[in-house]
Amino acid sequence: MPAPSASESASPSPSATAAPAPPALTTAPLTGELVPLGSTAHPSLAAKIDNHVGARPQVGLQDADLVFEELVEGGLTRYVAVWHSEIPAEIGPIRSIRPMDPDIVSPLGGIIAYSGGQQRFVALMRGTNVYNAIHGQSDTEPFMYRTRDKQAPHNVIVRAQDLVAVHADLAAPPQLFRFATSVKWSSAARFGVRASALQLTLGGSSHPSWTWDGGRRLWLRAQDGSPDLDSAGGQLSAVNVVVLRVPVSTGLGVPKTELIGSGEAWIATGGRVVHASWSKADRVSPIRLVDDSGQMISLARGNSWIELVPLSGSVQQVP
Repeated sequence: MPAPSASESASPSPSATAAPAPPALTTAPLTGELVPLGSTAHPSLAAKIDNHVGARPQVGLQDADLVFEELVEGGLTRYVAVWHSEIPAEIGPIRSIRPMDPDIVSPLGGIIAYSGGQQRFVALMRGTNVYNAIHGQSDTEPFMYRTRDKQAPHNVIVRAQDLVAVHADLAAPPQLFRFATSVKWSSAARFGVRASALQLTLGGSSHPSWTWDGGRRLWLRAQDGSPDLDSAGGQLSAVNVVVLRVPVSTGLGVPKTELIGSGEAWIATGGRVVHASWSKADRVSPIRLVDDSGQMISLARGNSWIELVPLSGSVQQVP
């Protein structure tokens, strides 16, 4: 009987299945988080967000990478919020521009959305490297509308994803802050002191506070003595709270936060607060944060709120 051929006697071997390659990641410039490669290849969207009681809860604020709180008239505050890692379908309500906003937004490039303002302040904003998307202009008509859920002037909403998509040719923002690889390696966690809360006074009508939630590992925001809620009913929160003591001038007829210069700062991360200093060389330079030994501050990966507290205001750290 003939011997079986090699092809007949050999058992078929199972084909090797290659493990799927891990997704390529990149660092989100405004949060330091690792995100899929290519997901950040679009401009940032900044917006002047209303903080009047008639504007709350704001739309999409919980998704912002950065939120700057600034003093405006009457002891009230407004926000410059910045979205990049995640662009919600809608954001708002937006309000008018102020003279400090070009200094806040210029390091980002991208887009700034607002409802208008005094012509001299609009001219300042138009004179930057940022695309101005202004309510009531022909180029923004498809992207802004007045919602019936709120009363004017607290009701101008931006179709954020649509607006960003039209300006996809604009560059992504640069990295503004240094980030640690984990919370435990952040500057506040390594060198700060324990704190349960930060209580701030920005103006006569503005007394926000941040309370550490150890279970969620987040700082939770309150104002007017109550939790500050987002449009989904959750409490607004931050991984990092950056408090800057800033001069405020009134020579232009409205409060202007003076961000070109330097001053005292506190950085809150991971239930701890570290004392620091801030400086900003010019309009297009980012804010530089260093600790009391001169070392660059490292934030934890995640969103950050930057509280611009006037020298006439106050910062109280609660143990």
